[in-house]
Amino acid sequence: MKLLSTAATLLVCLAPLSASARSISFFDSAQAPIKAESFPVKGDNPLEYCSDPSGNILEIESVDLFPNPPLPGQTLTINAKGNLKDRVEEGAYVALEVKYGLITLIKQTADLCEQIKNVDLECPLEKGDMTLTKQVDLPSHIPPGRYNVHADVYTKDGKKITCLDAHNIEFKIRQ
Repeated sequence: MKLLSTAATLLVCLAPLSASARSISFFDSAQAPIKAESFPVKGDNPLEYCSDPSGNILEIESVDLFPNPPLPGQTLTINAKGNLKDRVEEGAYVALEVKYGLITLIKQTADLCEQIKNVDLECPLEKGDMTLTKQVDLPSHIPPGRYNVHADVYTKDGKKITCLDAHNIEFKIRQ
């Protein structure tokens, strides 16, 4: 109860400041809007690179998802093409974070070579062109809402293979 009354007091004290702050202009009207740079992954997908991918070991040409957006209880087909600039050996890892809204569901580091067995690949991954087609049966009971995924992928020596984000992947209640 003390926390609620403290929060209420804080809001009452700050309300006049926020009302008056709206009328104060700190920036010239010609101020450029703040824009985040985005680096989308080509294809029909919600993916984007975390930063400029030019130095990454994996050069992704395209990723296509069908259906996009994915639907609970249906098969998701993933088609991806890319090029590895260097060989990827045992010891490579992925740092994965999955959030449901603001709630972190998964935050773990996993062995990349173990994970890629799920898509019928194995280490070492040789330098050169790669093509991947995988079908994934999605469970029919995925809680509705927005999900965000972040994956950092590194070699055993800490060189960046890739870094990907998928924002606002939304699952809706089936009707």
